[in-house]
Formats: sequence, C-alpha cells, structure tokens
Amino acid sequence: MWEEQSMAKVRKAVITAAGKGTRLYPASTTVQKEMFPLVDRDGLTKPTIQIIAEEALESGIEEIGIVIQPGDEANYRRHFSGISGDLLPSFKGKEWAITESKLIKRLQEVIAYIPQEKQEGYGHAVYCAKDWVGDEPFLLLLGDHLYISHTGKRCARQLIDIYEGYGKSVVALKRTPENKLHLFGTVNGTRVQDSPPVYNLTQIKEKPEIDYARGHLRIPSLPEGTYLCFFGMYVLAPAIFDCLGHHIVNNIRERGEIQLTGAQELLMQREGSYGCELMGDRYDMGVPFGYVETQIALALNGVNSEEILASLKGILKGSGVAGLGV
Repeated sequence: MWEEQSMAKVRKAVITAAGKGTRLYPASTTVQKEMFPLVDRDGLTKPTIQIIAEEALESGIEEIGIVIQPGDEANYRRHFSGISGDLLPSFKGKEWAITESKLIKRLQEVIAYIPQEKQEGYGHAVYCAKDWVGDEPFLLLLGDHLYISHTGKRCARQLIDIYEGYGKSVVALKRTPENKLHLFGTVNGTRVQDSPPVYNLTQIKEKPEIDYARGHLRIPSLPEGTYLCFFGMYVLAPAIFDCLGHHIVNNIRERGEIQLTGAQELLMQREGSYGCELMGDRYDMGVPFGYVETQIALALNGVNSEEILASLKGILKGSGVAGLGV
C-alpha cells in the first residue's frame, strides 16, 4: 500500500552536464559532449541535452537547472534561442522547422544554468544546484544518459509517480548482471510492491566487488547473478543537500571525488529511500560504443524504424557478420 502523505510536487529537474567528455575525445574538444547530435525518435536531429530536457518537460517538470562548466552557458543559449531572424529565409517552406524552433524557445524559458566552478565529482555537481532547487524535491538526470520507455509513460514520469506514491526519495533501478557491477551503484532492499517492482532500500554501494555483492546485495526474488543497479535517474528530497554538505565539509571522498552514492546512503539511513525498476532502458552516450548504441536504439524506436531495421540488416549482411539472425 502506498503511504498517504502530503508532499511537495516535483516541479524541478537538475541535469548534470559539467563533465569534460574526455571519453569522446577528440570530438569533445570542439563540441561539448551534451551537445553531440542524435536523431531522435521523432526523426529530428537534436543535441543530446535537448532530448534529455524534453524527457523532463514531458514528465510534468516546470523548471530545469543544467549544471555546466563555466563558460558553456553561451553555447546552450545559442541553441535554445531557436532560429534567428537572419536565418528565417533559409527555412522558407519548412514549417516543421519553425514549429520545432518554437518548442526550443519554450525550453529556453524554463532552463536555468548553474556553473560548477571546480570539478569535484558527481556529488559536488549536484550540490551546486542546492540554492536553485531550494526546499523542494527534484528530478535528477545525467547529461549523457538517454531513456527509452517501454510504455506510453516517460521513464521520468514513472519515477515521479513512485515518489508521489511513497513520499520519499526514489532511485530508478535496472536489473544488471554481476559482471557489470563495476560500472554502477548497486542496492539491496525489501520488495514492497510488484507492479512496477518497488523496494524499500536497505543498502547502497558504489560499484561493488562481486564477492561483496554476493554476500551483501543479493535480492532473493532476482535470478542468480542478477542485481539491481542505478538507472541514472533519481527523485531526491531536498535533504540530500545536507547529506552532500556533510561529505563536503568532512572531505569524505571516493576515488578522490565527492560522490552522490555515499550521500544517498546517508539519506537512506536518516529518512528512508525507495528504488523502482522502471519499464524502460537507459543508454549512455558518453562513451564511443554507447554513443553508437544510443543512436541505434533511438532509430529502432523511432518513426523510421522499419527502414532503419532493413538498412541495418543490409549492412550486417554486406559486412559478413554471421550469427545475428539477419
């Protein structure tokens, strides 16, 4: 049963986009990672950050704060200003572009830019949004993760609904094989709801060793060798900033940086947290393989999916790659 509580509406979203993008070098030296273009499911070519912002806006978010590197604001504003007047003649007869430009300008109206003056880790990047968020719960998204829902409801909306049902911080989760645990934060918890699966969290561990996971993070209802790992999406209570502040003041770091995971564990201990297996997939475009995978996933879930699939089959056949069922 969901707890009936009075709680603040989730109006704000924070998108962290202050990373250096070194894994996408050399392209990231001239184009910041979050501005890398992708063809979205609607067939339009957009920078990654716009696709993520639309995820938030279409999930009911009213204001978006993007945590950026100092000096990047002008690049974002240039894109989100839409088509400039001197370029309008070039778009004569392209009404779809004029419509898209209006939508982009709408995004500009709800976006604020929050500089991270010094690179101190993911947790520190989130902490930079403290004053902008204020005393409200907020949706947290990564600037290099895209999400594709398996239902008619956006992944972010699915997570917000769980927060509004339980009234406590909630992290999105994905079943993950143990050979990938070195890449993700991993949780343990007690299942409290079946559809969608929701867990009352009891432990959060950043990138655990397999032996540790087998001894401390096994959830009996999951198949052997399968764990629940972070999906890259959160709805957090404002108390997370006190937990992050505790880590910053006391210089509590992991791998030399202020991490979010440790603060989440402290938040869980103080006021409880939930996790939810979302009906969807995440894609990390922040690495070369992930960038290609993200584009393929968007294409295969988009308006031209049949043509794309036929093209991919032709490419695979021509490449001599065997055993893929094409």
